[in-house]
Amino acid sequence: MDKKLEKSMDKFGLIGKNIAYSFSKAYFKKKFEKQAIHASYENFDIDNIEKFPHIITKTQGLKGLNVTIPYKEAIIPFLDKLDKKAKKIGAVNTIKITSKGNLKGYNTDYYGFKKSLKPLLKPHHKRALILGTGGASKAIEQALKKLDIDYMFVSRTPSNKGVFTYNALTKELVSDYQIIINCTPLGTFPNVEDCPKIPYNAITTGHILYDLIYNPEETTFLKLGRKKGAITINGLKMLQLQADKAWTIWNK
Repeated sequence: MDKKLEKSMDKFGLIGKNIAYSFSKAYFKKKFEKQAIHASYENFDIDNIEKFPHIITKTQGLKGLNVTIPYKEAIIPFLDKLDKKAKKIGAVNTIKITSKGNLKGYNTDYYGFKKSLKPLLKPHHKRALILGTGGASKAIEQALKKLDIDYMFVSRTPSNKGVFTYNALTKELVSDYQIIINCTPLGTFPNVEDCPKIPYNAITTGHILYDLIYNPEETTFLKLGRKKGAITINGLKMLQLQADKAWTIWNK
């Protein structure tokens, strides 16, 4: 590519760790080609969040970034400002770089999850289990609040009120929570046999199992739910929705 052309090109990208598998780069590349947008999208794979400022100073024409595991919370101290929703959630997955060079953090995971779950809800879907307590789970929590769905977190280690451990998940308890959302990386490629340790024998046709993972398309968690007749959904629709929302933010 011509050096002058490359310099004038708007640049976007993804901050994360071990992100060669990521959906975002291919999604935006296809979007740019289809809509004849003069822009590029790059993966910024860093093993330490302290390397983030170097990306900002060294990448000419950078207009916006997505943020993924494990930096959705760790990125916040490096930003100049937070959108109201991102501040409330306490996690960021989208950054807009303003014309003055300021970094503003947003959370579009919240939007993507809420919009993808809503069409699946029936009147009995009143309670949810959130598996995992990381950055992604915080956006899920806020979306469930907005949808007026009660929830409890599930974690490997005992902590405060409002958190179950996996050992505490009985068949009776799981029967009472009709939505189960996997916010952990368990089951992500290449470790496709892994899945959260929950009593799958308690899953019924009245359950929704939602996995934020999209690679593989059907995780073991979803497969076990489908075999029990549950409604299952992976994270692809959420990702598409949050990516389009990020694009709107970068261009407004």
